[in-house]
Amino acid sequence: MNKEPMTADGYQRLVEELKRLKSIERPAIIRAIAEARGHGDLSENAEYHAAKEKQGFIEARIQELEGLVSRAEIIDSSKFSGDGIKFGATVQLVDEESGEASTYVIVGTSEGNIKSGRLAISAPLARALIGKNKGDSIEVVTPKGEKYYKVRTVEYK
Repeated sequence: MNKEPMTADGYQRLVEELKRLKSIERPAIIRAIAEARGHGDLSENAEYHAAKEKQGFIEARIQELEGLVSRAEIIDSSKFSGDGIKFGATVQLVDEESGEASTYVIVGTSEGNIKSGRLAISAPLARALIGKNKGDSIEVVTPKGEKYYKVRTVEYK
């Protein structure tokens, strides 16, 4: 079984979502299914079919989260230091073409959210950054073509 690297914050969010699904969402959907059953003929009962479909999504997500939590390898990036980029690093990059700066934290695959600056370790940009140092230039092949960045800062929090 492969371990899933993640931050302590990411692990906590997964555990909270799992708890919410099991203690709130699952019982609510069971009640909704029971109520829909009481409306009669199940073959033409849209409420029943919608509730059963939602139940399937909830159960699948619970299984996915239980798997992630059981494989979690929590990495405390605050113990890291230096200019080398590793998992958990907060990296500020400068686009060498536009001069635009952006900041990302390299996190586990299940934690990635580019809009909030959380770059999944499996993303092409993160793979290009791992092992590089402050001041290095990197090249990343994106769907829009090649992009070039310079690593401005590397921090561990």
